[in-house]
Amino acid sequence: MIERPEKDQYYLNIAKVVSSRSTCLKMMMGAIIVKEEQIISAGYAGAPRHTKSSMEHGFCLRKKLGIPSGTQYELCRSVHAEQNAIINAARAGVSLLGGNIFIYGESRQTNKPIDAFPCFICKKMIINCGLNRVITSVKEEEKKYMVFSVEDWVKEWQDNDIIEDKYKYGR
Repeated sequence: MIERPEKDQYYLNIAKVVSSRSTCLKMMMGAIIVKEEQIISAGYAGAPRHTKSSMEHGFCLRKKLGIPSGTQYELCRSVHAEQNAIINAARAGVSLLGGNIFIYGESRQTNKPIDAFPCFICKKMIINCGLNRVITSVKEEEKKYMVFSVEDWVKEWQDNDIIEDKYKYGR
């Protein structure tokens, strides 16, 4: 019997390959957006087009400035993988409404998966562009990945403030 990965794992495996293009010195992050069983967009963490990345500079600006992880994203050279996947779809004129995003993250130091939960900025973009589900890599070895419903995020934010999220970027 030939074993095939289930679809969510298959797409997350593709997001892992996309993450290998990341130019962040700390993590490799990749995202793909799938709609009606078709990959419609991909993105990885990297500097804006035609600008120098942290790899090209040879250092992480946030680390050099002593900025704690998970704060002051505006001072990072990279655009997040989720943001790039959404932007790339917009550049191609592709609707994301009703699609799913698969996000894979891996530490460059340990070469192991991380909890690839979107930051608040990416989470707001995911909600506004109309995606249905978010599937992320996790660092727990007994779990393969986590699946989040965007509709559940909206309900949570209607009842609570965004900072009360259970699953936070950088945890």
